[in-house]
This record gives sequence, C-alpha cells and structure tokens, in this order.
Amino acid sequence: MRTLIVQCLTVAAATALGLGCKSAPKAGASSVTPPAAKASGAVSSTSVRAPASSQYPTLGSIERLDPALNPLLPPGTLIEKLAEGFQWTEGPVWAGDSLLFSDIPANAVYRWKPGGKPALYIRPSGYLGTQRRGGEIGSNGLARDRQGRLVLCQHGDRCLARLEKDGNFTIFAAYYRLHRFNSPNDLVFKSNGDLYFTDPPYGLEGGNTDPKKEMPFNGVYRVKPSGEVTLLTEELTFPNGIAFSPDEKTLYVSVSDPKKPCIMAFTVLPNGNIAQGRVFFDATELAKTRKGLPDGLKVDRAGNLFATGPGGVLILSPAGQHLGTILTGEPTGNCAWGDGGSTLYITSNHSLLRVHTATRGPVMSSGISLFPAPGR
Repeated sequence: MRTLIVQCLTVAAATALGLGCKSAPKAGASSVTPPAAKASGAVSSTSVRAPASSQYPTLGSIERLDPALNPLLPPGTLIEKLAEGFQWTEGPVWAGDSLLFSDIPANAVYRWKPGGKPALYIRPSGYLGTQRRGGEIGSNGLARDRQGRLVLCQHGDRCLARLEKDGNFTIFAAYYRLHRFNSPNDLVFKSNGDLYFTDPPYGLEGGNTDPKKEMPFNGVYRVKPSGEVTLLTEELTFPNGIAFSPDEKTLYVSVSDPKKPCIMAFTVLPNGNIAQGRVFFDATELAKTRKGLPDGLKVDRAGNLFATGPGGVLILSPAGQHLGTILTGEPTGNCAWGDGGSTLYITSNHSLLRVHTATRGPVMSSGISLFPAPGR
C-alpha cells in the first residue's frame, strides 16, 4: 500500500515558530491554512472553558444497581465537569501528563492539562481537504502506539493516520481491497502492535446512502504493523466503540444501531481474527428512556467494562451484569483512563468530564512526549 505523508504542524509548535498550521496538499487539492491558536496555546473561544475555581462543578449522579459497583466507584463519587462549550467531544486518550480529545464537527483535537484550560492542539485533525462539506469531518477515536505517537481515526479523510514527532501525518490505512473505508471511528491496539478499528458511515454526509460510500457494509478491521488490512466482520450494522479484555482473548464492539443497540463480544483466535460474536449486553430497553446509544468503551484491569451508552457510562461486570451507570444526563460518546489509570475521563456531548475511581485501567506508563519542544 502506498504511504501518504501530510504535513501538519501542531498548533503549539506552529505558534512558537510564528506560523499558521499549514497542511500540505493532497493529490488534486490545494493547500489550506487553518487558523492557529493564540500564543498561549489556549482555545480562543470563550465558550470552551474550565471553571476558574480550584474545585470543578459537578453534575449528574451515580446509579447503583449492584453492591459490586462500590469497590469500583465508592459512595460519594462525583462527576466533575472540567470544560464545556465544544460541539461534540470524542476519542479521549491520555498522553502522559495531559488528555487529548477530539471535537469532531470542529475538525480539531484539544489538549487538557490538570489544573489548566483546554488548548487547541491540532486543526485540521480529520479533514484536510479544501472543498467545504458537512457531516462529521474531524478526527474521532484517538490512540497511542508503542512509540507514543498519536494515531487518529480521520472521519473526513476516511483513513487512519499517525502523527509523527516532526508534526507530519502518515496515512497508513485508507483502503480495503481497493475500496475506501467509510469513516474509521474508534480503535484499539493489541499488545503485539496490531490495530483493530471500526468503520461505520458516520463521517459520510449521507451515511449509509451516501453515493461516495464504497463499502457495501460497515466493517470491523485489523491492521498489522506491516500495513496489511484484514476484514474481521461485516455483520454489524453500526460498529462503534472497541476494546479488548485484559487477557486480549475477547474483543468488545459496541453497536450504535437505534433498532438494536448492544455490545458484542468476540473470541479472539490465535491468528488475531475473531470467531462468531455473541450479544454481551443488550441496551434496547435502556435506549427507550435514556439519551444516547452504545458508543466508546474501555475496560479496567479486572475486566469490568466502562461503556458509554444510554444515560451516560454503563459499568458492566466481565459476565455482562449491569452494575450501575455514571449518569451524565446527555448523550455520551467515549471515555479513557488517565492519571496512572485511576481516573476515568469522559467526553460527553459538549463537555469534558472526570470521575475518580477505585479501580484502574491500562495507560501507557512511559509518558512519552508526542512532540519535541519547539527549538530542540
């Protein structure tokens, strides 16, 4: 597969160098210069903010359905609002000392550091073209590879891209059997370096009926470090969030189908493919009365799922028992572990939220800097 390189300085680096964040043109496209952040690196929009006080405001509540929730989220656990005013937050990932997350309609990635304000980190993040278009154009799911580099599901450009330490995007997967992906949505790395991702049609302006859709299905795929792409299943209507069990023997995939919202569980075979799936959790009844559908999910070290869905973030035991819900009161897109794995960060509609837990999830321990400091 041909590797494409697209230049995109981070906003912070571009500002330090006195430049705009300029994208190198793709084939047949002109270059485009999106706006850079202010010199401080802070978001210019006053609507995106972190509260001025040292104690963040709280919202929602914790729904407790089973005593087994208490060792994970002790009584008195609060849902903190860290920032608000975004369009639709998604794809959070911990980056050593800060959280990176997408704002899909804004075509941007933001960075939030504890005690600070959100800062524009990358723009454009998912669509580098010059033709104006609607739909969900920005990056969605974010992850870090074993070298600490940021990997993005780019909705608008319908590909998987890696952000190199020099500020360049490397597009390493965009096609399956000469057909373009729909719009890569969420992703997870296996410990051997294989990347698993979902490909629903949400980044296409017309969804499943968009004339630009080249796949007759919405798939789940694996990309090997060599670049080889394997279709794992084409049977899911709207595959979305994706995560492994701690032993990597089970692959969980959420299905955000309003007619049959659920979380599927697939046995991972020795060759990395998956066996026939089973319904791990059926969210049909919850979706009748609560906002949201199954979306991004993460797993703690004990195998419990923290899965965004109707009402907020559902906590499910390894056996699929619904232990309780972090009730955000609004559609909630994704979550990620941070702060050594004890904090769950939640991207919820227009906001960034945080919940301190008594459990732990996996995070990269290296704290690798994604970019060298300007001038070094």
